[in-house]
Amino acid sequence: MNHESRIVNFLGLNFDLTSILMITVTSIIVFLIAVLTTRTLAIRPTKAQNFMEWIVDFVRNIIGSTMDLKVGRDFLALGITLLMYIFVANMLGLPFSITVGHELWWKSPTADPAVTLTLAVMVVGLTHYYGVKRKGLGEYTKDFFRPIPYLVPLKIIEEFANTLTLGLRLYGNIFAGEILLGLLAGLATNFYSQSIFLGLVGTIGAVVPMIVWQAFSLFVGTIQAFIFTMLTMVYMSHKVSHEH
Repeated sequence: MNHESRIVNFLGLNFDLTSILMITVTSIIVFLIAVLTTRTLAIRPTKAQNFMEWIVDFVRNIIGSTMDLKVGRDFLALGITLLMYIFVANMLGLPFSITVGHELWWKSPTADPAVTLTLAVMVVGLTHYYGVKRKGLGEYTKDFFRPIPYLVPLKIIEEFANTLTLGLRLYGNIFAGEILLGLLAGLATNFYSQSIFLGLVGTIGAVVPMIVWQAFSLFVGTIQAFIFTMLTMVYMSHKVSHEH
């Protein structure tokens, strides 16, 4: 489990090649899913088109539960992208990981806090952008002083807290799942160095827990994609909706 990502230094900056690779793979997979499920749209939809329509309806329902659809329809593409991207990213490290020497080359990109916190910063930044765009800078700034002006410091702290919790919640759940899978895989292989019998016992003892944990990790990865998308729309609703 002593594996580290491949880091290179370029122009004084450190670049995590493992995360870059996995982010690229995730983006390509999501792009291919979007293209393949929408390239032949028809009145009588195929199974692929039904799948994409289900995702669209699912995200539309998420938006509808947080804000008026007339306000939130502009965020439908954002919600679909986040849901699909985070789900695929969560699943990539579930079946296996690839290491070369002591360098880890294949994992879930969302098992890296830099990736999840970047997503969180992007989401919170977008909420402020659309808040200003919909309400105007003056009206949006006034919202920070409502209902009581001296609560402004708490509202600023809340923005940072939302960013941290949004990113770290996703990272913590995915990273913990991959760590436990790695430990179970080690249990299945480490004893072979002592004897074939102990190796077989370790393998048999690890098979069932690995299957159960992979099933649970699939559930957790799916739920975390939903929670991230839901919270994004909740934060967006708070910024763009007008209080009456």
